Order: sequence, then structure tokens, then C-alpha cells
Amino acid sequence: MNLLTLVDASHIIDSALKEARKNNFSPLAVAVLDAGGHLIAFKREDGAGIARFDIAFGKAWGSLGMGFGSSELTRRSQKNPQFINTLTTISQGRMVPSPGGVLILNHEKVIIGAIGISGDIGENDEICAVSAIEENGFIAANGIVS
Repeated sequence: MNLLTLVDASHIIDSALKEARKNNFSPLAVAVLDAGGHLIAFKREDGAGIARFDIAFGKAWGSLGMGFGSSELTRRSQKNPQFINTLTTISQGRMVPSPGGVLILNHEKVIIGAIGISGDIGENDEICAVSAIEENGFIAANGIVS
């Protein structure tokens, strides 16, 4: 299947939230986007801050925009902050260089969407993202997709 459906996105979000509760992470906001960067589904747990949607969306959108997970974007921002500042400007602030944005691939390794999570530290957000994608039978790509 080459499309990420609303049902898929909803299951992925619920799996991410389940993983967060299992690990006693802070309340999360989770956004799932299709391959074109359009929001499919979003949930914000009670207690998650009001800016969390924008951060979660930005992690997912930035991953799609660059073709790799936001962890890689974070690494690159540390090496070349001016380039990331430029990307942030030209994307009108939609790119967030912090772990928690992960590409969703089908079994043919085609990008079909991305998840962005915000609420805990980026590394914990990413744990929930990868776990949720894989639990639902997709491939998580938080690095460069070849």
C-alpha cells in the first residue's frame, strides 16, 4: 500500500501514546502527516503544552521536507547552524530540528508519511515514534533513506 490512511495514522498515534504511558514520559502531542506533508491525524494528551502541536508538526514536516528523520536534522544543525536557520526561514518555520520526527515507509521502502512527537525530551519522543511505526507494521526511518 502506498497511502497512509486515517485508520493507520490513528493506530500509530495510539501506539505512540501507549509507549509514552508505559515509560512514564511527559504528556505528548502526536501528529501524523501524509507524504505530501498534509496532516492526517493529531492528538494532544491532557497536560501537553499548547505549542506542542506546532513542534510535533514541524518535526514531521521537516523530516518529509529533507528526506530524513529530525534526529539527523538535529545533528546537521549542530554542524551547520546557518544552513538550518536558512531552512527554517524558507520553510516559514515549519522545520523543527529536534529528535521525534520519523519517516514512515511501506514495505517497498517508499516514504508514505511521517510522525512528529513533542512533549518529552526529543530522544524519548523518538522512542515513541519508532515504536509506534514498527508496532503497526511499517518501517521507521529516522536516518537518511537510501
